[in-house]
Amino acid sequence: MSKRSIFEEVSEPQKPTHTAKAGLIEKDTGHARLLIRIWLGLLFVLVVAMIFVGGLTRLTDSGLSITEWRPFTGALPPMNQADWLVEFEKYKAIDQYQIMNQWMELSDFKNIYWWEWGHRQLGRVTGLVALVGFIGFLVTRVIPTGWTVRLFVPGVLIGLQGAIGWWMVHSGVTQGEGMTAVASYRLATHLGLAFIILGVLYWYMLGLIRPDRELLQARRLKEPKIYGLSTGLLHFAFVQIVLGALVAGIDAGRSYTDWPLMGGQILPPSVWIVELGWKNLFENPGLVQFIHRVTGYLLCVFGCLTWLRGRRSAHPKTRAAFNLVFATLCLQVLLGIVTVLHGAPVNLASLHQLVAVGLWVTILRARFLSAYPIATSLKGN
Repeated sequence: MSKRSIFEEVSEPQKPTHTAKAGLIEKDTGHARLLIRIWLGLLFVLVVAMIFVGGLTRLTDSGLSITEWRPFTGALPPMNQADWLVEFEKYKAIDQYQIMNQWMELSDFKNIYWWEWGHRQLGRVTGLVALVGFIGFLVTRVIPTGWTVRLFVPGVLIGLQGAIGWWMVHSGVTQGEGMTAVASYRLATHLGLAFIILGVLYWYMLGLIRPDRELLQARRLKEPKIYGLSTGLLHFAFVQIVLGALVAGIDAGRSYTDWPLMGGQILPPSVWIVELGWKNLFENPGLVQFIHRVTGYLLCVFGCLTWLRGRRSAHPKTRAAFNLVFATLCLQVLLGIVTVLHGAPVNLASLHQLVAVGLWVTILRARFLSAYPIATSLKGN
């Protein structure tokens, strides 16, 4: 044996025998997070397209043109004249045709059929992208730690949305009941869930932009008051969106086209129809539009208060996010007034709905930044 110096351990440090491995949090940062964000972003775009096409389908009274729910075989449209005649005969049997559309020829029916078929196709594509993407990430084991269940949620909600879509359509496919449109509360449920799906997708996208370790550090800088106000604003905006669906469901936006009064007075004429009872809340156009207007005013006031508090944030990017919320809110209020004054034409009503998506997203981003601020150096200020 060779002689060893008694100072060997001090003068010559031993080399580590094992290389330190990156921790789980560090492991999560990489291409996987980017790929998952792209997948979530694609789902987000598809859901926005669904909302847009769904709105046009409702505004053009096309939603009842397909009277059956065939999740798989229904993917193929009529392929020949005989198939078209069969579909048209099915539509002729329901109340919407019998009461409203007896003037229709086959060419007119095709116009409304393609809107509903396109809407359903988008739903199928969205569900397929959700399923294939999740299974792909699961099989390749690239899902970041703690994200498996979270990434499973959008697929479940999208599947539920398909079922609710048929539940909605089924309410209008009647014979002898006098229904010429889907039930407005079911339409509101359908649209409300679409915005919940958007919120989940966008929140997850925001959470995957930065590494988990950075988010844990950012959470220590959370601004509770601003976070609480933005959470309240998010819920308030959701209520207004659902009320907007009730307005669209019974074409209440076309019942009173003056502003700020309704029919020349503060409360609209026939604000409460005794025969309807509690159904006034869903079926009385004057009352439904009045509630939507008043809720819009209150939302605007609360939004201003939230903005005033948010612009006092210690973080520049958080302040900028709340400024964007305020600008989008002002645009939405102005667009809502213009839409009413013009009797809710298809183009303005569709734009109003798209800006609602923009408002929803900007509130979510401001809320996220108030919970996980991005620290900026004094020089950056």
